[in-house]
Amino acid sequence: MQLKADPGVPHAPQRRGRTWVGLLVPAILAFAILISLGVWQIQRKAWKEGLIASLTERLAAAPQKLPAATAWPQLDQARDEYRRFTFSAVFDNSPEALVFAAASAFRPDVANAGPGYWVLTPARLADGSIVVVNRGFVPEGRKDPKTRPDGAVSGPVDIVGAMRWPDGRHWFTPNDDPAHNLWFVRDPAAIAAAKGLDAVAPFYVEQETPAPPGGLPQPGRLVVNLPDNHLQYALTWFGLAAVLAAVFISWAFTSRGRASGGEA
Repeated sequence: MQLKADPGVPHAPQRRGRTWVGLLVPAILAFAILISLGVWQIQRKAWKEGLIASLTERLAAAPQKLPAATAWPQLDQARDEYRRFTFSAVFDNSPEALVFAAASAFRPDVANAGPGYWVLTPARLADGSIVVVNRGFVPEGRKDPKTRPDGAVSGPVDIVGAMRWPDGRHWFTPNDDPAHNLWFVRDPAAIAAAKGLDAVAPFYVEQETPAPPGGLPQPGRLVVNLPDNHLQYALTWFGLAAVLAAVFISWAFTSRGRASGGEA
């Protein structure tokens, strides 16, 4: 007996699978984004290598005489930061500021020293102008100057150090606490204002030498230790783009084969 379809009963519509053509544009956009990210990392790599070369050259050069205060407005961060200078000054130890010492790519010698502080001290030049000097690192237990009295040197000191610009503040940078002499950025102008000092240089100096009696604060020469992982990141983005292209092409051929078989 042959069964006939009841014309009064509608047939359930057949679900059509998503074809490769419908996903072609999103796949091209995703591929382009991944390639762009890889190219951007290659550009970042070139920039980082240039920066490392420039900083290495500046920090290896012989120290120059510190410019006079009248020339300070003409200094340029891009051109002059990390250059080494030498000058004679007298430390004013009473208003030293303690700046929380976060990990520093330029001072790997204190990277594993535990919690501590940078000691920023005003230094008065012969013409009366003031430069704030980062004299170096002290561990948490030695932040009180009374625990390191030998470090409170008096009289003129011949200082060698690298010129630095103030640290930038970020969203998660805690607020400074001048009442407790605790700071979270190396900002000579803010420190000078809180300490009631005269106008200071727009930069500060990372002291290299001399080391004070007793060794604290601990100065040190800056070294370039910037991470350069941009090639690794670029290869990751390019690899993801290649995987995406391979998967999409394979799926497209499979989808076309199924469609051809269904139409036969």
